[in-house]
Amino acid sequence: MDIKHQHFLVTAIPAQGHINPTLQLAKNLARAGAQVTFATTVYGLSRIKNPPASNGLSFASFSDGYDDEKSMKNRDFACFLSDVKCFGSKDLTKLIQASSNEGRPVTFAIYTILLPWVAELASEMNVPSAFLVIQCATSFALYHRYFNSHDGIYDGVREVDYSSISIKLPDLSLFQKEDLPTFFFPNDPLFPSAVPSFHEHFKILEQESTACVLVNTFNELEEASIKAVDGMNLIPIGPLIPSAFCDGYDSSDKSVGGNLFDIPENDYLQWLDSKPESSVVYASFGSLLSLKKEEKMEILHGLKEAGRSYLLVLRADNEQEEEVKAVVENISSEEGMIVPWCSQMEVLCHRSIGCFLTHCGWNSTLESIVAGVPIVGCPHFSSHFSDQTTNAKLIEEVWGIGVRAKANEEGVVERAEIRRCLDTVMGGGEKGEEMRKNVGKWRGMAMEAVKENGSSYNNFMNFLQNLE
Repeated sequence: MDIKHQHFLVTAIPAQGHINPTLQLAKNLARAGAQVTFATTVYGLSRIKNPPASNGLSFASFSDGYDDEKSMKNRDFACFLSDVKCFGSKDLTKLIQASSNEGRPVTFAIYTILLPWVAELASEMNVPSAFLVIQCATSFALYHRYFNSHDGIYDGVREVDYSSISIKLPDLSLFQKEDLPTFFFPNDPLFPSAVPSFHEHFKILEQESTACVLVNTFNELEEASIKAVDGMNLIPIGPLIPSAFCDGYDSSDKSVGGNLFDIPENDYLQWLDSKPESSVVYASFGSLLSLKKEEKMEILHGLKEAGRSYLLVLRADNEQEEEVKAVVENISSEEGMIVPWCSQMEVLCHRSIGCFLTHCGWNSTLESIVAGVPIVGCPHFSSHFSDQTTNAKLIEEVWGIGVRAKANEEGVVERAEIRRCLDTVMGGGEKGEEMRKNVGKWRGMAMEAVKENGSSYNNFMNFLQNLE
C-alpha cells in the first residue's frame, strides 16, 4: 500500500486530553507513509515542548482569537466555540490553500470534538474528512441517540422532560440519568453552548451518506456500542497510545515517555522505584479540572486514612487554601508524594502502582486498561465535558475493572468513601481479585488489537486502503 501521495490535516483544540490521542493518530499516519500536518491553536502549539520529530509529520497553528493563556482564561465556553470557528476557519483556509500552492495539497482532513466546522470547511474546498471520536464509542452512541434527526431526544424545538431521561442501547444495561453525559441536562453549565454545538455537528454528519467516524477504542471493548450507531461507519482504531506502552513497557527504561507539554517535572519515578509492587495509589483528576477546597481536603484525608502510599497529581495554585497547604506540608515522603504533573503512562505502567483514583476521563480510562491497573472512579470530581459518568458505569458494571465512588448530596466524594473504595480494589478480597483479573484480560485484548493483524490495526489499514 502506497499512501505517500496522501496529505492529512489533523486538527485538535489545545486541551491535553484532546491533543494526546490526536497527535498519536498523526504519528501513526506518518509512520504508515503519509504526509501529515498536525494543527492546533497558536497557544496550544506554543505549549508543546519539542514537537516530536517524525518523517512526514509537520506542525501548524490556527488562531482562536486569543493566542495566549491569560486571554483564554477570560472567556466562557460559548465564546471559545464561536471564536475558534470564526478565526480558525480563516487560518485553516489559508493553510489548505498554501499547501496546494506548494504542491502538497491536503487530501484528507481529520477533526475532533468541538471542531465540526472543519468538516464544513473541508467540504467547501473539496477535501474529504473524518471525525475522530476521542471519547468512548458508548458516549458517541449516546450522543447519536440524543441528537439524531430521526428519533433523537433533542431537536432544539420540542420540550423535553429531562427529569426522567434514560437511554437503552442494545445489549447494554439501561443508562440512567446519573450515567449519561452531564451536559445533556439544563442544570449543567455547558448545556446552553454544548447542546446546540453537538446538535449542529450531528446534522453535519447526517448529511454524509456514509460518514466516516474514527474512534479511540477497540472492537472487543465496545462491540455493542459500535453496532448501536446506525447510518454511520464507526471505525475503532485505538487505543491511541504510544506504541512503546502497547508493546509491553519496561518501567526501568527511562528513554520512553516524556513531557509532551511544557510542564514542571518532579523526580517521582525514583520515589516509585522505592515502593513494593502494586502498593501505591496513583491519584489524578485530569488536565482541565480545578478542584474545590472541599474536594482537595477529602482526597488528601481519604488517601491518608487508606494507609497506603500514594502519588497525587495536584496542580499548584497561586492562591492555595491555607487549610490544604497545611495538610500538604505535613505529608512525609514515606506516606505519599504530591506533584503538579507527571507522565501518566509511565506512572501507570510502573510496577509499584496498584490502583488508579481518577475522574474517569476516556484517555485515563484507556491508559489504565493498557497498563492493567484497576480503577476507583470519581466522576464527581469533574465538570469538564461530560463523558466521565458514562465511563464510570462501563468501568464498574460492564468491564468489571473498578468501582465507582458515591458522592454526597453536595456532589463531593467523602474521605470515608475514598477509603472504602481503595480497600475494595487493593484489599485481598474476592472482589478486588476479580477486578485485577478482568483488567489483565482487557489489557491483553488492547495490546492484541493494535498489533499486526489485530482488530484496530486492520481497521486502520483498511481505512487507509479505502482512500486509495
